Amino acid sequence: MNTNMITRRRIFLKGGFAAGAVGAAIGAGLLSPRIVLASWPKSAFDAKSLNDALKDVLGSDQTTASSDITIKAPDIAENGAVVPITVSSTLPGVTQIAIFAEGNPTPLTGSYDLGPGTKPFIATRIKMGKTANVLAVVKADGKLYSAKKEVKVTIGGCGG
Repeated sequence: MNTNMITRRRIFLKGGFAAGAVGAAIGAGLLSPRIVLASWPKSAFDAKSLNDALKDVLGSDQTTASSDITIKAPDIAENGAVVPITVSSTLPGVTQIAIFAEGNPTPLTGSYDLGPGTKPFIATRIKMGKTANVLAVVKADGKLYSAKKEVKVTIGGCGG
């Protein structure tokens, strides 16, 4: 047997043993998928108004406008179903970033909890039903800061 074949066999066996051990741990109830899944703020994603969504996901609807938050989004989105958005901040102590599309039937598009030392930067794609402001809210040192940018939508992505 050549060494390449032996190496592949060892990798296969190690992978098989690892998968078997994880399967046994799940079967024994030692590991649960719920432990590793992110929390889901269902009421915030179901909220019909911007203020309700803000309260549900961030605890308050009172924000302070800040030039320390940058939103990059297209001025005109040809398809509201896939609008690329990036949000970054230079504020110290950022623990959470939430993105809202003010004209959507349910305005919250995403909420991200950041660990200590994490760079406050989010890149995602959101759906927008019509031309509206994209609002980014950053929680830093227990306070809420916001920035907004208007995005013109030519074809709506929320059923329009």
